[in-house]
Amino acid sequence: MLQLKRTPFHERTSRLCLPQNWRRWAGHIVAGSYDLHLDREYWAIRDAVAMIDVSPLMKYLIEGPDAARLLHKLTPRDVHKMAVGQVGYTGWCDEDGKMLDDGTVSRLGENLFRLTSAEPSLRWLSMNAVGMDVTITEVTEQVAALSLQGPKSRTVLNKVCGKSLDKLKYFRVMPNTLAGKPVTISRTGYTGDLGYEIWIDVADALHVWDALMAAGHDYGIVPCGILAMDMARVEAGLFMIDVDYTAANHAWIEGQKSTPLEMGLDWAVQLDKPGYFVGRRALEREKQAGSAWKLMGFEVDWEAMEKLFAAVGLPPQIPGMAVRGSLPMWQGDKQVGYASTSTWSPVLKKYIALVHLQRPYYEPGTVLSMEVTVEHKRLHAQGKVVKLPFYEPEWKKK
Repeated sequence: MLQLKRTPFHERTSRLCLPQNWRRWAGHIVAGSYDLHLDREYWAIRDAVAMIDVSPLMKYLIEGPDAARLLHKLTPRDVHKMAVGQVGYTGWCDEDGKMLDDGTVSRLGENLFRLTSAEPSLRWLSMNAVGMDVTITEVTEQVAALSLQGPKSRTVLNKVCGKSLDKLKYFRVMPNTLAGKPVTISRTGYTGDLGYEIWIDVADALHVWDALMAAGHDYGIVPCGILAMDMARVEAGLFMIDVDYTAANHAWIEGQKSTPLEMGLDWAVQLDKPGYFVGRRALEREKQAGSAWKLMGFEVDWEAMEKLFAAVGLPPQIPGMAVRGSLPMWQGDKQVGYASTSTWSPVLKKYIALVHLQRPYYEPGTVLSMEVTVEHKRLHAQGKVVKLPFYEPEWKKK
């Protein structure tokens, strides 16, 4: 029987998880929420500082003279242009341009990179590294990871870090010490707010957790589960594998696959970079012809939603967390796509969704309807297509 693994922070998280609300993530158990509802954790992300255990992320060190060459070949990003200390977000594809996974590439040294991914990627990395002078090492179980997110995250880190974080720019990474322990800190995250990710040797994990909780006490620090993070990432327009897209190597049919251009990653597909990369020709053809589908945002017209519920004598019934489920999108009586994740946005006071739409219905401003269930009946709530992200605070990149 396969047993779920515990993260290096389980000794702390298990004592704090009041509802025993656990979720599976890459073979680990992690806290879904620490409270019986998500309000405190969500608002810590948006107003104060939230600490999230993200240790189950797959982590690989790629080292050697051909390290940059390998990642340049595997991703649509121009890895050769990355400076030491820079982080790049990217998806990567099969030869047909269909996405296999997405994650970050951090250039830790001239010939040293760290790649994070949602799915195991060692086989794919190794297959493409044949003939190259490169060493690939999976360090998922050796490196613990904490995400510190929210407008007060930098203030808290500066209290316990050896070097100030004031000059660490967006999507940059630096070596540091935290409460005397060596760490690497990147200005990254999955919430769309000011935030950092801290990469720690597992032996120092609990020491770092305790130091951050103590330093953040006066700033409203809150341990945060993945359900509140789920709401925040939708507001930030960030998609999730196995929820908003299916990895090409896990798809049963072609219609389940997506390209990075369809997922809105045009900015991360650098077709002007020199040389071959996996999926290049397919993506060039798609760029020229235009994408058949696009991931966009959708804002439900609240008054229209209210009327549907008022007709049966009820106020709107809104789920207390993000809904990871497919909901048909309509124009009149024609289905033109589907929503993959929908949620109430507490900060925007809107009901929003990440939607996959066929051309030409993905143009911003297009009026469509999303399926909602009202007293066991499937009805249509009107709204409009919008650009992503829904929410981006001014302090995110400052």
